[in-house]
Amino acid sequence: MYKRILLAVDGSRSSDLALSQAIAIARATNAEVKVLYVVDDSDIYFEADYFNPHELVKELISHGHKALAAATARLGEAGIRCNAQLDEKPVAPGKISSTIVNEASTWNADLIVLGTHGRRGVRRLLLGSVSEGVLAQTNKPVLLVRSEIEG
Repeated sequence: MYKRILLAVDGSRSSDLALSQAIAIARATNAEVKVLYVVDDSDIYFEADYFNPHELVKELISHGHKALAAATARLGEAGIRCNAQLDEKPVAPGKISSTIVNEASTWNADLIVLGTHGRRGVRRLLLGSVSEGVLAQTNKPVLLVRSEIEG
């Protein structure tokens, strides 16, 4: 069934729940998991008057490495074969979903797993939806794992 699972993480609660599901599926199917974190700094330069964008990028990259380390540690403890990748730039500015889909195709994943934040209303409009973008752009099976609903 599934032999190669691409797990997109962002360090959030929904990402952690998605990791748990990826572990369960990988155990059941003896699959390998690739953990992907995409750094998207496309919006930070619009607010450059208030903070140093270069320092923020360093923080985003550091956060990504921590999220990947936590995920690979859990996968390793579960006995799951895994590797991790941090993409410092999406394939195009603001296109995290395109980057995930591109990596799933390049790596020949059988399944894409990611968390969804459950945003609604204005927050969803302003922040967009990576999960919706992934669903719209791929022909691969996608497992969305939802955490608590954000208002």
